[in-house]
Amino acid sequence: MKTNRVIPRLDIKGPNLVKGIHLEGLRALGHPSDFAQFYYQSGADEIMFMDVVASLYERNSLHNIISETASSIFIPITVGGGIRTLEDIRKILRCGADKVSINTAALKNPQFIYEASREFGSSTIVIAVEAIKGSDGLYTCFIDNGREYTGVEVTEWAKKVEDLGCGEIIITSVDREGTGKGFDLDLIQLVMKNVSVPVICHGGAGSMKDVLDIFNANVVDSVAISSILHYEALKHIKNMNGEAVEGNFEFINSGRKVGNLEPVLLSELKKAMKSNNIISR
Repeated sequence: MKTNRVIPRLDIKGPNLVKGIHLEGLRALGHPSDFAQFYYQSGADEIMFMDVVASLYERNSLHNIISETASSIFIPITVGGGIRTLEDIRKILRCGADKVSINTAALKNPQFIYEASREFGSSTIVIAVEAIKGSDGLYTCFIDNGREYTGVEVTEWAKKVEDLGCGEIIITSVDREGTGKGFDLDLIQLVMKNVSVPVICHGGAGSMKDVLDIFNANVVDSVAISSILHYEALKHIKNMNGEAVEGNFEFINSGRKVGNLEPVLLSELKKAMKSNNIISR
């Protein structure tokens, strides 16, 4: 029987969990480890950490956060952002991560995918694809957290990274990310029909219904979601470790509606999945 995965995605800038729209306009929400622990206790199938400014500075700075998190949660952890060498991967795995997510370095040097999968195993290597739909209807890969155009068509890239040995692909619709307008089904189906490795869809979930609909449609069996979980979790996480955070925290705590989003507790989403016979952990 097919098992579906719900993967909270935690975008990190410095010490803070952040959230934006179209991968930009980041607003700080709190301490990443608090959210990861809350999601673990709420039934998350995996956790994904992304250093969203790492590619700009050519480094990943999540080692302390990963070590802290891995000591208290016992589900797979994927880490991405700024990973450029085999040694980068080795250090992150030593901190407790189970998988690494690579985008910029893979597009700049596709052979890196082959080398990494040979060194650490295909199941450890996740390729992140940040896709934007052009005026011609074609989807193109972007790098540096959706900032830089590559000219590489998404379908051809997805097939290539599978051939090079990656074990999984996470496809992000930059157009939909953070908007709450729902997943880009055309993009997801385009990738799914061209590869055989597992695909995680990300970008656009605005409500519980969006998640249930994509599972019920049997389009994909794994989703990475953030906004609708984070803005609800924030109300329930009491201990933010007393650390100062960047961003308009007053707005976040004001109770005002955030765009088109209908936030939901992960535990409630998992209950709804069970009621809809959508099997997960």
